[in-house]
Amino acid sequence: MTPLIPLTRDLVLIGGGHAHALVLRRWGMNPLPGVRLTLIDPGPLTAYSGMLPGYVAGHYDAHTPQIDLVRLARFAGARLIIGRAEGFDAQAGEVIVGARRIGFDAASFDVGVTSEMPQLEGFAEHGVPAKPLGRLAQAWAAFRAGDGPARVAVIGGGVAGAELAMAAAYGLRHRNARVTVIEQGRVLSETSPSARRLVLRRMADLGVEVVENAGVARIEADHVLLDDGRAIASTFTIGAAGARPQAWLEASGLALDEGFIRVGPTLETSAPQVFAAGDCAHMVETPRSKAGVFAVRQAPVLFDNLRAALSGGKMRDYVPQKDYLKLVSLGGKAAMAEKWGRAWAHPVLWRWKDRIDRKFMDKLSDLPDMAAPKLPEPVAEGVIEALGEKPMCGGCGAKVGRGALREALAGLAAQPRADVVALPGDDAGLVITRGAKQVISTDHLRAFVEDPHLMTRITAIHALGDIWAMAARPQAATVNLILPRMSAEMQRRSMAEILAAAREVMDAAGAAIIGGHSSLGSELTVGFTVTGICEGEPVTLGGARPGAALILTKPVGSGTIMAAEMARAAPGPVVAKAWEMMAQGQGRASEILRGAQAMTDVTGFGLAGHLSGICEASGCGAELEVAKVPLMEGALELSEAGTRSTLFADNMAGAGAVIMGAGGARADLMFDPQTAGGLLAAVAAQEAERLVEELRAAGYPAAIVGRMVEGRGLRLV
Repeated sequence: MTPLIPLTRDLVLIGGGHAHALVLRRWGMNPLPGVRLTLIDPGPLTAYSGMLPGYVAGHYDAHTPQIDLVRLARFAGARLIIGRAEGFDAQAGEVIVGARRIGFDAASFDVGVTSEMPQLEGFAEHGVPAKPLGRLAQAWAAFRAGDGPARVAVIGGGVAGAELAMAAAYGLRHRNARVTVIEQGRVLSETSPSARRLVLRRMADLGVEVVENAGVARIEADHVLLDDGRAIASTFTIGAAGARPQAWLEASGLALDEGFIRVGPTLETSAPQVFAAGDCAHMVETPRSKAGVFAVRQAPVLFDNLRAALSGGKMRDYVPQKDYLKLVSLGGKAAMAEKWGRAWAHPVLWRWKDRIDRKFMDKLSDLPDMAAPKLPEPVAEGVIEALGEKPMCGGCGAKVGRGALREALAGLAAQPRADVVALPGDDAGLVITRGAKQVISTDHLRAFVEDPHLMTRITAIHALGDIWAMAARPQAATVNLILPRMSAEMQRRSMAEILAAAREVMDAAGAAIIGGHSSLGSELTVGFTVTGICEGEPVTLGGARPGAALILTKPVGSGTIMAAEMARAAPGPVVAKAWEMMAQGQGRASEILRGAQAMTDVTGFGLAGHLSGICEASGCGAELEVAKVPLMEGALELSEAGTRSTLFADNMAGAGAVIMGAGGARADLMFDPQTAGGLLAAVAAQEAERLVEELRAAGYPAAIVGRMVEGRGLRLV
């Protein structure tokens, strides 16, 4: 048996800039054993600056300029923490993200710059910074889709501002656009004379007005007020006046140069084992302008030096080129090239730029399939078949099938006790102590995300689902953990993150953590044993009556989405929204539905399987209206593409006698295993609409999805 390599070092990448994106790709192809890699970024996507003007001009759709950090992280085997870094403590070795403190042994910054103008009155309310790029890309899509005359102002007359102004004028031709560039000095003052003449001529051809030597007093919703009293009409104002460092870096304790992180030739900062690259870094010995080309070329050196820092190797220097070819979009499908003080413009240059940009994006999206470890030879019969064609899913997708579980439980001899109420197949056990009704359940999940904090939140919500499904109030919990084999320091860090997440969820639910158990193993598994108190009679699977309406409090599709994520086939935003939905607690929903005839939480056996359980326990049938079942964003498209959880076939077989009046990809999602899924309740039909309205007001995307009927079995209609 091959021994597992323990984790001994934490490497944290702060920001998903171009250099870090390329480091992730290289890491996926050549990881350093023993290192846990973490990426921290505010979102699942990051925009590629080279394509942003083309997107504004309408040459690219919204997807094309986006780098999918979820897919990159999966490829690199990294955990992705979606959140904004707000602090850095080099001495303690921690990055602060909201209430979380992420420990590191080595770290790297690639957080870019900002064009925010906090000192300018009205900018926060009515302005959009050119950087970070994500906000501009999102806001522009809505603005460009509008109608009527468009008025745009770009504050800042450098190359970036001029490029965006030309792109906006071209992209808004259908809206009778008027675009104005406002510069407090001379427009394009840092370019060569030939480049300046060329760009000014192109701006004039596109109808872009240039206002020079003008300060901005404030920004309103429909105009920009200048210092001299002039008002420039604008309903979309872009801030592009230079690159400013992220303000929170001031308190980082790192040596800075006008707010930018000072780095030496190896890209190491003033703190050992801490690096910086891209626009947020200032190269002390070889200063250069802020340009993406340097970040891209820093990436191989950064990758090598991070590995060296973590393995005791020798670092190498990054030597930037003295000048570089600048390719500037000119609005339409034409571009200008400038180098050595000379400039040229031609449509062929845009095609060249487009090819360069697409090649860069292809490198980060068309990720190679790395060879799986070879099986030893020979192996026992049945090993190949048991492994299957794809990796085993995590979460509820890794559960034992319903059929096998029922068969095993059927063989257990009953052990009657006066204080234990038998509820075969129900969500939790019921214990009577001096008249008090206490429900108890246990659940654990094989990790499907690398972030132990997020995995713990989802698992805690999942485990509490059994208590909420019986309309009980959570009371107490114990934590059961298997950590991957790791060093004592990494155990401390992991346990701190896991227990902080568990405490957040249990505190919000009103349950006390009273202990637990932990061990080391081959992979992360998180579990909870939970108890709850029933103030009235528990709501069980039995009790549903024909005519009752069926309410579902959460959309389905998490099993399909997580299976696709493992295969790098799910878009990052789809995965992030699924994580968010799984982490939504059901406590308030349980209170609203406490008068239900029957209730369960939808988890590993899928919606159809759990509804079949209500049918069996209640002695009646059900109709599930497939078209009315809410789906997680992206789940249907992934199902139509053929994605299925590894538990899907077992769920189809284990759901019992299901009449498939409806079929296809949407119907298949009724058998999709859910992790931390919603509550499914059978309620009096006359109460259903009111309950759904109350659930939606509480933040649940609830829907009426079917009804209980006379007879037996489940019918999908």
